[in-house]
Amino acid sequence: MKRLWTDGSASPNPGPGGYAVLENGEPVRVGREKESTNIRMEGAALIAAMEFSGEEGAEITTDSQFWVNVLTKWAESWERNGWKKKGGEIKNLEMVREAWKLYRKYPVKLIWTRGHVGTEMNEKADELANRAREGFSLAEESDILKKMLK
Repeated sequence: MKRLWTDGSASPNPGPGGYAVLENGEPVRVGREKESTNIRMEGAALIAAMEFSGEEGAEITTDSQFWVNVLTKWAESWERNGWKKKGGEIKNLEMVREAWKLYRKYPVKLIWTRGHVGTEMNEKADELANRAREGFSLAEESDILKKMLK
């Protein structure tokens, strides 16, 4: 089973956003949006990780407690209730629905870690997400990123 680490970034929030997915300390997916939020980019990172995991599945570590809760606690009841929740609208609903679809499709285990406390792979994912937010792509920066992440 693959071991993946994800992170998302937006600065300012909202503002330009980026996300990253690492496998064994190596970047495997990065992306960006010109106008986004931290929550959207954390979700985009999880979606990219689940797509990358494929049928093999993965343990995916994220510092987004929100997205872990969406997928492990809330989405099932939201779906049963016609994608509605008691407190009002579900923000980023299309992203929530896509993440939920992938979470049910692939054998993934979500692991939450506290962010910004020195956990090596989380810090590396954070750094790469920030670089993606600034416009660096995996193809353009693969050699630099690989050196940075070692």
